[in-house]
Formats: sequence, structure tokens, C-alpha cells
Amino acid sequence: MKTKALGLFVVGLLIIGMVASSGIAAEKSYKIGAAVYGLKAEYMRLWTTALERHPAVVSGLANITVFDGNYDASVQQSQFETMVTQGFDAIIFVPIDIEAGAAAVELAASEGIPVIGSNTRVNSDKLTSYIGSDDVQSGAMEADAVLKKIGYKGNIVIIEGPIGQSAQIERRKGNLQVVEQYPDVKVLEMKTANWSRAEAMALMENWLSAHPGKIEGIIGQNDEMALGAIQALKAAGLDPKDFGIAGIDGVTDAMLAVKAGETVSILQDAKAQAQGALDLALRALIGDDYMPQADCWTQYADGMPWGDKLEPIYNVPWTPITLENVDALLEEREALTKR
Repeated sequence: MKTKALGLFVVGLLIIGMVASSGIAAEKSYKIGAAVYGLKAEYMRLWTTALERHPAVVSGLANITVFDGNYDASVQQSQFETMVTQGFDAIIFVPIDIEAGAAAVELAASEGIPVIGSNTRVNSDKLTSYIGSDDVQSGAMEADAVLKKIGYKGNIVIIEGPIGQSAQIERRKGNLQVVEQYPDVKVLEMKTANWSRAEAMALMENWLSAHPGKIEGIIGQNDEMALGAIQALKAAGLDPKDFGIAGIDGVTDAMLAVKAGETVSILQDAKAQAQGALDLALRALIGDDYMPQADCWTQYADGMPWGDKLEPIYNVPWTPITLENVDALLEEREALTKR
């Protein structure tokens, strides 16, 4: 019996050796963390869903763990410490704060862990690469849409994202670049609602009371806040179609509001930013021989080429949502979110 067992053991070792030498052995699975600023709003949930459906995750090449930062820079710092301690191979970072996030990147870099930024920026020269969209440009695009609706004159309010996050900083810059071109436009209020529909609704209710009959345009630095403002208008018996309103992201309810003629929205491609980030993380780990698996590199090949080496910044183009393309975009959204 012992001789038979030993023989089976030797045969087993030979088979394992043959499989490994023939290249049939399972490919390495990379342990990658995704530290996102928060998951309350639809956009980051879309981003996360897209990441988890990346072909490399489906095949097992990448093993993804998503960390909810709960809109707190200290929580994100703690999560980086956990990922470093647990030996993650790479980290995808969507920071809540452009400055505070630098310490987290520094920590990971000191341990040789590549960090790929996505969606929002961090002021760190230790970041391996970044994929997102030009928020100054989107801020200018939405501001121009609102001012065009009100005839480039009148009173507007601006609902900002979390103060200190790159999207808030850069979208405000874009907003004001356009507003300052028109001396007949006055900004009555500009405050944060932290990307929250509920907070924006409460803020807008206060502004409608403070400036009765005077607000003509509403710039929401994301769709959730623009939608919150629309809810406040409706609750006050006002028709959103009588106002210039714009948001950014292309969340599902915003697309429906575009169809209803209540707002303007600009699509920020969550799938491209998330799946593109994972391709960049795998490229940093495997090398330039790694070929991307996400379709964003084909879709945006002209403006965002894969290239022959890892670049520091990749910008995903914006897509204005119109009556002509909204139904097709809603179909793509349904395909992404259905199980």
C-alpha cells in the first residue's frame, strides 16, 4: 500500500510539473484594492459595478476589493494602511480630498505598491497614473448651457461638491470662467451640498425663500444636486422648465430629466474611468506587454490612445446628453446595471 501511495504521489508531481512547464498552470491573480470616496450616490455605484465586471475580474486575473471611504479622508487613509498591511498588489484611488489623499499615496508608494488615480485627482507626484475627465471643461460646459437658457443675463446659484475635492475645485473654476464673461449674470449663492440630492434640495428650498422670484439659473456641479434643486422647485410649485438647470455625470434620473426637458446633463463615463483604471493597474504590475481588456481604449482611441508606455494622465472625453442620444445611453446604462 505504501509503495502504491508513493507511486501515485510521484505521478501527481509529474503531472503538476508537466502542466506548469506547458503553460497550462493558472495565471497569477493580482490582489487590487479600490478606495472610493463614497458609495451613497449612483455615479460611484456605477463606477464600482463597471470595475467589478471588467474582463480581468471575470477571468480571475484581478481580485478586486472595494473600500467605501464614507466621504472622509481619514477613513481613506486608514483603508490604505489596511491594504499595505495585507499586501495588496495595487490600489485604485478615488480620493475625497485633493490634498489629504497625498499621504495615502505616499504610504503605498513607499511600499512599492502602484496607485492609479481615477475620477478625482490627488496632488501627489507618487501617483503611478491617472484616468478621469477634465472637470474644468465640464464646469464650463454646464455653465454655458445654463446661461444660454437664461439669455446670458440674470441671477444664478451654484451648488458645489465637497469642498476640497478636485471635481469641486475644477468644476467651480470652469463655472466661473464662463460666468465672468457675462457682466449681466450675478451669482446670488454658491455653497456645497456634498454631491447629495437631499442636501441640495434643502439648500435650494432655503435659497428660494431668501431670494423669492429672483433665481433664474441653477448650476449643479453634479446631477444628484441638480436633481435635488429640481425637487425643491417642484415642491414650491415651480416648473423646472422655466429655469436654466444643469448637472454633470449622466446618472439615470438625470437622463430622464433631460428627456423631460427639465435639465441639461453631461455624461461622465464611469465605466471607462473604472475599467480603464484597472487596465492601468495591471499594466503597472505586468509591464507594457499587458494588452488592455476594457473597450474604452477602442471607444476613445483617438483622444485616449493606449500607447506603448504608461502615461501619467488619461482623459476620458465628456459626452453631452441630448434628445438624440439619451435613449441609446439609457440602453447602455441598463446593460451595465442588469444582473
